[in-house]
Amino acid sequence: MAGLSVRRGGSPKARSLVARAVVVGAVGLLAVAGAVMVNSSANAAASTLGAAAAQSGRYFGAAINAGKLSNSTYTTIAAREFNMATPENEMKLDATEPSQNNFTFGSGDTVFNWATGRGMRVRGHTLVWHSQLPGWMQSLSGSTNTLNAMKNHITKVMQHYQGHIYAWDVVNEALNEDGSRRGSVWQNQIGNSYIDQAFQTARAADSSAKLCYNDYNIENWNYAKTQGAYNMVRDMKQRGIPIDCVGFQSHFNPNSPVPSSFQTTLSNFASLGVDVALTELDIEGASATSYGNVTRACLAVPRCVGITVWGVRDIDSWRASANPLLFDGNGNKKPAYQAVLDALNGASPTNPPTTPPTTGPTNPPGSGQLVGRASNRCVDITGFNTANGTPLQLWDCTGGWNQRWSYTNAALVNPQSGKCLNVSGTANGTRVTLSSCTGATAQQWQFRANGNVANVQSGRCLDAVGQGTANGTALQIYDCVAAGQANQQWTLR
Repeated sequence: MAGLSVRRGGSPKARSLVARAVVVGAVGLLAVAGAVMVNSSANAAASTLGAAAAQSGRYFGAAINAGKLSNSTYTTIAAREFNMATPENEMKLDATEPSQNNFTFGSGDTVFNWATGRGMRVRGHTLVWHSQLPGWMQSLSGSTNTLNAMKNHITKVMQHYQGHIYAWDVVNEALNEDGSRRGSVWQNQIGNSYIDQAFQTARAADSSAKLCYNDYNIENWNYAKTQGAYNMVRDMKQRGIPIDCVGFQSHFNPNSPVPSSFQTTLSNFASLGVDVALTELDIEGASATSYGNVTRACLAVPRCVGITVWGVRDIDSWRASANPLLFDGNGNKKPAYQAVLDALNGASPTNPPTTPPTTGPTNPPGSGQLVGRASNRCVDITGFNTANGTPLQLWDCTGGWNQRWSYTNAALVNPQSGKCLNVSGTANGTRVTLSSCTGATAQQWQFRANGNVANVQSGRCLDAVGQGTANGTALQIYDCVAAGQANQQWTLR
């Protein structure tokens, strides 16, 4: 277990020396509080972080270290407070593939089994990174050899946990402070395409997991690295690379304080059609004000899906001397804990949409025929076939059972077959089919005010192929047109 004590992401000293002009969040984020609606009095305040976050459809998690699971104080707090777990070091490259094609999952499985056995979901961390590489990876040479090794690592690790990981940090810390690509064995041997290849390989390995880019020092909207990350993600989305989320590590200290533009940063990334999350939050000194403001910044952005703190107690932190977490070394709650809990309990109960936020009603309940506004034809199960994978199409509305849908728990369910409107991928052009209902985000849909019906997993919209209106026109998911487009507009009636 000695190797698992190495903290990810470079030295604290190196990070603290990053020079950038930011305004302390205690001043600039005060306006965030007004952006979060007060919870209904009908909902009792939750008493733990995970339960409070769940009221607004979010999660509150922690990095979990396998070596600490024998400590009862540690496990009592972790099991009580959190509903998402990130293995601290146990799923990194040196831990999972110490020698080429020799995979070891013992430590990762320890954290995974502990967390899922207590009802938590798990974030996978991390698949492609420049640090904590086994020696054989550091010595890789040749673009083909290196690319094959990277693809094999992603595939084998993801397949081991296939269908059971909420999200993977596919690529971690790929940028320099000026926003350019960081030198690494992956960048140096494969070139700029390695990030695209990593995400494409990850999607092929597990279509159910959200695929994330994760980095530090990208919280300040005016910082060069933030702009570099934003431009990279925007370009990936425009080219159809399957990226679903961006993780903001959020390691704050006096030299890198909470920026006044943090909420703006989260909102701007979310507008690209990705989820955003605080993935490794810690704040030197654990200011209650800063913790509260950071939490409210997330709550103010509908696509901010959750927060993870990097450790449980101060003594478990990679920055232990900075006392940066919500529990002190003895496991006592600090003032920052109450600030976070109060902020979470103050959020309005809603499921954060995974499409760009819009105004007006969303997620209408009810049932009926799902009718295209351009065609005035119905979403139809081809040939009255109830088999998984049956494609959906446009067809004249007949009132038949194969055209009827119930909107339940964000899923569109055909009552006769008991099966759901489903997509098996996230790329533009992925066909919409019928499949057994699993509750996965691939089967969840958001109704938007402009008539769009957006798929939660991909952020893309239900779309009639080629803007077609004729009987038999196939249905797919495709990038949502901002102003609304008739072949992407639907009415449940």
